[in-house]
Amino acid sequence: MQQGREEEDDVEEEEEDDEDEGGPERALEKSPFQLTAGDVYDISSLVGRDLLQLSAGPRVPAALARLQFRIVRVLEMLETLVSESSLAEEQLRAERDSLRRELEALRAAGGPGGDHQLSLGPDKMVIDLTDPNRPRFTLQELRDVLQERNQLKAQLLVVQEELQCYKRYILKSAKNEQQLLLSE
Repeated sequence: MQQGREEEDDVEEEEEDDEDEGGPERALEKSPFQLTAGDVYDISSLVGRDLLQLSAGPRVPAALARLQFRIVRVLEMLETLVSESSLAEEQLRAERDSLRRELEALRAAGGPGGDHQLSLGPDKMVIDLTDPNRPRFTLQELRDVLQERNQLKAQLLVVQEELQCYKRYILKSAKNEQQLLLSE
């Protein structure tokens, strides 16, 4: 009996200390959205102490009333959290449905040309016009330029060969003229 009374006194002293610091009792007064993990542990501690006091004896009605109040408050907090999360979930669903409808409307408004813009095929490419290294020509234009370059190279080789022939011819005729001049 003496040990039970000492435990009860210890519990009362802890409660007084907690009240001086604002401790566990303040957690029950907070909004459910402001609760922290520490507050949850404080509330659990309060309920646990009240349960111990109920089993301790003489002050059962006061401890029972306190415990009943705390349990009701915890249930109210849980109800608020559940209803708020349900509202948030409903708002998210409504927003998702709204975005889906808007997307469908955009696809429908785009007509046949709109589908090509929304779903790019394997031979389509998205280009950033602000990128200085972006492609500036189509593949067909590049093929045409390369083909023209190759033709010009071939023509250049032909002209260079002709030039070599003319040089040889001029050199031969110059030698022949020199030989004629020397022989005279």
